Amino acid sequence: MANDVARRLAISVQPVPKQDPEERKRNFEETYLGFDLNAARIEASRCIQCPSAPCQEACPVHNDIPGALALLEAGDILGAADKFRETSNLPEMCGRLCPQEKLCEGACVVGFAIRPGGKSEPPVTIGKLEAFCTDYQRQQLGGYPMPRYMPEPTGFKVAVIGSGPAGLAVAEQLADKGHSVTVYEYWPEPGGVLVYGIPNFKMRKNIVDEYIAHLEAMGVQFICNTYVGRDITIDELFRQGFHAVFIGTGAGVGNEMGIEGEDLEGVYTATEFLVRGNLAPEFLPERYRDPLPKMNDVVVIGGGDTSMDCVRTAVRLGAQNVTCVYRRTEAEMLGRAEERKNAREEGVRFEMLTLPTRILGDEQGRVRAVECQRMELGEPDESGRRRPIPVKGSEFIIPADAVVIAIGYGADPVVPQTTSGIRTDRKALIQVDEKGRTTRPGVFAGGDNVNGADLVVTALADGRRAAEAIHEYLMTLPAPRR
Repeated sequence: MANDVARRLAISVQPVPKQDPEERKRNFEETYLGFDLNAARIEASRCIQCPSAPCQEACPVHNDIPGALALLEAGDILGAADKFRETSNLPEMCGRLCPQEKLCEGACVVGFAIRPGGKSEPPVTIGKLEAFCTDYQRQQLGGYPMPRYMPEPTGFKVAVIGSGPAGLAVAEQLADKGHSVTVYEYWPEPGGVLVYGIPNFKMRKNIVDEYIAHLEAMGVQFICNTYVGRDITIDELFRQGFHAVFIGTGAGVGNEMGIEGEDLEGVYTATEFLVRGNLAPEFLPERYRDPLPKMNDVVVIGGGDTSMDCVRTAVRLGAQNVTCVYRRTEAEMLGRAEERKNAREEGVRFEMLTLPTRILGDEQGRVRAVECQRMELGEPDESGRRRPIPVKGSEFIIPADAVVIAIGYGADPVVPQTTSGIRTDRKALIQVDEKGRTTRPGVFAGGDNVNGADLVVTALADGRRAAEAIHEYLMTLPAPRR
């Protein structure tokens, strides 16, 4: 056993091929090209199969990562994909979008094992292997794997509000138990943040399209262009015959800076900038269908993954100078280091310890520059990060013909405000118990509208947990008439 562990630890990490920066700046294709079979099997063989499996514990859906990698190493790629699917509805998406360095890979023993001569190696590249296995499976099967047997219909009807990760997980889990599921979506196409928040260069859209087709084949119905809370209320859904409702509306309300000039022409929310920059007009509401104007000097305010999506989109739209402005240092940034590296490779400039104080416009009301002030770090604030403090007399100007505000998101208050019996906090986050049950019987919730802006995988975990609770609840109700 000791010899086998030493052998595995001696295997070097396999590089994941990706497009050259100069090439990928000119397209919206996925940055990472992914492993080939030989490299994937070698990378999987770096897993030392430690009994405690801290990687599995660190995964919010507790994927059996050692089990999947053992199957992949042995050449059973379909078995490895199925192993990931045992606990995850969206493994090809999580493999691309999860911050593995903070989750499974961050807990991987291989990454901090002591080797002869003091040599160090990165952890096993779990996320890219997860994507490889499940991509391979879909290519072999011609789509997502269907259940071997579809259950008898129960007659129970469930409405799911929102088709992001939480809502899609609920829909699949409940359809797999024989319940009738209808998903209501605000945007013109289903997929929620997976379509309207994730740029193509991080995850190609056909992955989501195929998954939606898979759910439709399982009997799930999608009703789009519907704003629940305004076009229809939860109370009306119950009156229409639904037995339970899941709220998975996410956190899609962009935060504002609250500074002068935010109303100028050429100032965009992150969502508007991303959807207009990444999607064809027919996928968008009428107000977003005009293409973005040509821009040369783009300033993106914020330091998370959404801001990286925005700067990298700006590069692909042809901007010559793209600057990310962040009020702390890179050490305090919450987004993925991998995304910041990709952005730098593509020519994005970073202005750290910099706070925008106002946005300046010209005589026609169009943005022309951002006035900023240098900062220094003081004592930690409530987030645990050191608080930025202005440096007196350090003001300076960054020219800009477009400014994107990407400083985080909040929950939409409309659904809870228009539904009786649902308790929220002051940030409009819905209060639930450990199973996702709200304070109103028959109404469940999960994802970012409960937790605040978080990860695809945490929303997925919430959805799976809530689906179990919804099924338990339905089984306490009288059987519907057939």
